[in-house]
Amino acid sequence: MASTETRAQSADGTPTDGAPGAAASGPATDAGTAAAPAPPADGQGKDTSADLAGLEAGLDALESTVVDRQPWLRSLASKAFPPLIAIVIVLGLWQLAYHFELKPHYLLPSPVDVGRSLQEKWLEGTLLSFVWTSVSRGALGFLASVVIGTALGLVVARVRAVRAAIGPILSGLQSLPSVAWVPAAIIWFGLSDATIYAVVLLGAVPSIANGLVAGVDQISPLYLRAGRTLGATGLAGVRHVLLPASLPGYLAGLKQGWAFSWRSLMAAELIVNAPDLGTGLGQLLEQGREFQDMSWVLAAILLILIVGIGIELLIFAPIERRVLRSRGLLVKG
Repeated sequence: MASTETRAQSADGTPTDGAPGAAASGPATDAGTAAAPAPPADGQGKDTSADLAGLEAGLDALESTVVDRQPWLRSLASKAFPPLIAIVIVLGLWQLAYHFELKPHYLLPSPVDVGRSLQEKWLEGTLLSFVWTSVSRGALGFLASVVIGTALGLVVARVRAVRAAIGPILSGLQSLPSVAWVPAAIIWFGLSDATIYAVVLLGAVPSIANGLVAGVDQISPLYLRAGRTLGATGLAGVRHVLLPASLPGYLAGLKQGWAFSWRSLMAAELIVNAPDLGTGLGQLLEQGREFQDMSWVLAAILLILIVGIGIELLIFAPIERRVLRSRGLLVKG
């Protein structure tokens, strides 16, 4: 009896496979070993991990763009040197033309003579007032053109009947020289600021409206349907879907609208000249012509050019870079 109840033991004292306590306290049995999944070989596991890591690295490389950041001095030099070199070349050619008298000196003054004329206006304290008069007129006329041109562009872009009726007229008005409106504006409003602003509006509004129409035409219909599904209809759809989606084309229209408004303003100031209107750059240019002073005339032309380039670089270029960067079309470096 005792011999039958005694636990069978191996020679070293451990329970044998057939013992009752072997599954609980002993090492894994053959059945347990067969039930558990076999661990992968070391070489196979390493290969799988390497393949997954390579796949993740490839996907990350597709979604990211590596940009080498340059020191700000080098970046500034790379942006400033090309325009400076171009200016130096133009001034050198101008000085050569003056030196070899391609035109008499009273018809073609040297760059030094033009600089001296600007210095005289600066010392008189009138130079900044001339610039400010034209810039304030241009800014006010351009803002009014943005309001009118945006509303008109939205109507033309979204209403087919209006587009069929007004679209060709807008294109024709955009190609019409702004100076052509000056005689009609003088007859309508006389020698007043209203004449100048009317010419500016007629020159800038068609460009802004056509730019917005072009931007709206480039919007994917999927965006519009998604906006309507989310409840963006009416003014909410215009604010949250239509204008943001058409922003690249709209911005191009705004840039062109400013160029047209500035050109229209100069054309109006050249012709509309009255003592109570103040003196802008256009009037300054006309005064130089009346006095037959080419240094004065070229100085006024140079100021008009500087203001136009300055507005483009300080206002429109940063906005354009921000819009393109937000759409992934420009990498910040």
